[in-house]
Amino acid sequence: MQVAVIGAGVIGVSTAYFLAEAGHEVVVIERHNNVAEEASYGDSGILAASSIAPWAAPGVPRSFLSHLLKSEAPVMLNQPWRPSMLSWMRRWMKEADIERYRVNRERMQRIAFYSRDVMQMLRERHQLDYEQTPGYLQLFRTERDLQLAQSAFDYLSEHNIPHKKLDAAQAHAIDCALNPNTPLAGALYFPEDEAGNCPLFTRQIRAQAQAMGVEFHFGSKVKSIEESKRGVHLQIDDHSFSAECVVVAGGADSAKLLTPLGLHLPLRAVKSYCATATIRNFESAPVAAVVDEAYKIAITRMGKRIRVAGTAELGSHTPELRQKALNTLLKVGYDWFPDACNYNTATFWSGSSLALPDGPPLLGACRVRNVYINIGHGSTGWAMAAGSGKVVADVISGRTPDIDLDGLTPTRYS
Repeated sequence: MQVAVIGAGVIGVSTAYFLAEAGHEVVVIERHNNVAEEASYGDSGILAASSIAPWAAPGVPRSFLSHLLKSEAPVMLNQPWRPSMLSWMRRWMKEADIERYRVNRERMQRIAFYSRDVMQMLRERHQLDYEQTPGYLQLFRTERDLQLAQSAFDYLSEHNIPHKKLDAAQAHAIDCALNPNTPLAGALYFPEDEAGNCPLFTRQIRAQAQAMGVEFHFGSKVKSIEESKRGVHLQIDDHSFSAECVVVAGGADSAKLLTPLGLHLPLRAVKSYCATATIRNFESAPVAAVVDEAYKIAITRMGKRIRVAGTAELGSHTPELRQKALNTLLKVGYDWFPDACNYNTATFWSGSSLALPDGPPLLGACRVRNVYINIGHGSTGWAMAAGSGKVVADVISGRTPDIDLDGLTPTRYS
């Protein structure tokens, strides 16, 4: 079958790889000039299936509102009073109910744990090295941060997910480079999770996909998708292209393509930021990946560089760098690893991913014939990419996926 994949981020490239492995003729269409040029480019690098969770969690909406007027904050609102924004926010707040949180987290972890297994298979099959580092630390600055995370602690214990709850001294023992002068009430350590370089991984999987015959067309923007007698018809810039089916994996651009098809999904582009700096003192650099739970900022080591990534800006449609977001990145970097590098000279970036109010992505066939989707992963796209790509390829190939897809398909919003 001839399959067109829209989007060459880590999601789209992983999908193309598994489609080619299944024997399909695959073409990837990307508006940028290389793979991993949008959300995948600035990915935090965290591959944490154990701790992956929906943004809507008990206590988070109240915490969200308390940060809006602060100079450093994990979240920002742009054009907050637009009806579409208010509607999305209402849906998101409803998902913070404890029972909804548990359902959504189970769905996200189902695909994330599967994706971790698929990643391990890819790493061993192709001898991949994407600057991976083992272990993952969640840092909690205050007792209030620990209280907000109690529902997450309970979930981990009930589902026997490997983790260690640490006091401040134990956390510093795991990563002795952590700044002892920054208040730390406690931490969670996940020994089976890791971090790495998402763009590097994506380029490596692209090379493997090309070796199996996948064609990549860069600098090509898909303007519309239409049904046709033999499959689908794509309008690409000023010319057209036909395929038997299409997979929409275009990240933040996907909603524009799906709405004209009658697929009105509660998708919202969320802009995130990152700062990448060269390590100056290696003895002061992080050993394991860490995330500051108060500010939702991750700090990861990528070879000779450190990446500080996070914040969520809702309602922005431009690549403009907001100083409030950069202030948050700089604060967290200097708070935890002040001597590792000069964060003020870092390379700053912003880009958008596509999020849903409840958290889990949407995978597989939709009600428009020959149109499949692989979208809505939010900021945790890389942690779900390999598994999501394998699932969608299996669905298109008429094979039963290795995991239960309940709650992970577009029927969730039918």
